[in-house]
Amino acid sequence: MTEVEKKQHNNILLAVVGLVAVIVIVGLIGFFTLGNKEEIIQGEMEVSEFRVACKLPGRIKEIRVEEGQMVHVGDTLAILEIPEADAQKKVAEATEGAAAALSSMADAGARQEVIKGAYQMYQAAIAAAEIAEKTFNRVNNLYNEGVVSAQKRDEANAAYTATKAQVEAAKSQYEMAKNGARSQEKDAAKKQVEAAKGAVDLVSSIIKETVQVATVDGEVSEIYPKVGELVGLGSPIMNIAMMDDMWAVFNVREDMLDGLNEGDSFKAFMPAFKNKEVELKVTHVKDEGSFATWKATKTNGQYDLKTFEVKAKLAQKVEGIRPGMSLIIKK
Repeated sequence: MTEVEKKQHNNILLAVVGLVAVIVIVGLIGFFTLGNKEEIIQGEMEVSEFRVACKLPGRIKEIRVEEGQMVHVGDTLAILEIPEADAQKKVAEATEGAAAALSSMADAGARQEVIKGAYQMYQAAIAAAEIAEKTFNRVNNLYNEGVVSAQKRDEANAAYTATKAQVEAAKSQYEMAKNGARSQEKDAAKKQVEAAKGAVDLVSSIIKETVQVATVDGEVSEIYPKVGELVGLGSPIMNIAMMDDMWAVFNVREDMLDGLNEGDSFKAFMPAFKNKEVELKVTHVKDEGSFATWKATKTNGQYDLKTFEVKAKLAQKVEGIRPGMSLIIKK
């Protein structure tokens, strides 16, 4: 082998050794870097919201708050106009008044003039019966003496019987006027008054809905209609974010759930606060369903993995935290 050939052979060996060394170094770097790459799980803050809506269709008359404003229980949020409710209240109140008057009339009984007139009719019937009785007795005596015919006697007897019936009828009318309405009629009148009052109360409760007040403390997150617009039955007027009821939500692949099961505590950092670290505790873990399943894209030992929703609460309150802010977990 010549000197030139030896030199070429040595150069080839050096090149092969160098290539092998480079491959080994790259492999080691990949093993110690890419193999130990941190997994990132990103979540965000969510908040409970209270929806303000009206029971009846109406027109927005006033909006007393603005988006971003903090409100407290009892604060007036909006005022609506419902003309139909006002008209219904007038009708219900008039119905209640009429029912109350009828009930009062039933309880009071007939007027004194009616009672007095019925009494006089009763007394007149008694007087007529007494005269008819005397007439019958005279005619009967004359009949016994043979002076009058049997027909005259029968006519006098019929007149007497009729006047006795008139006495009973007049007495019944007088008793009815004196005693007033029957107990069943009085009860029915009272029930009508109660029903009318119920109608008034119902309409009054509906009218109260024209003034929408806050029933929770929170921040007005969204206002939907403008002043003057119509809102339908049950349509939302605004949303109130209950800022004291916030939690974090993470969508986690099942092979990364270690340390994120219900009851576990973990740490995350928040980009909004210069990567401030916060502590959270898992309160709920829920299967996201097949639509959120992570699928394997290779066949070399990988398998399908499902995604789970992990909810967690902050261990301590963080000033300035807002819904939608991100939280990052490094595993």
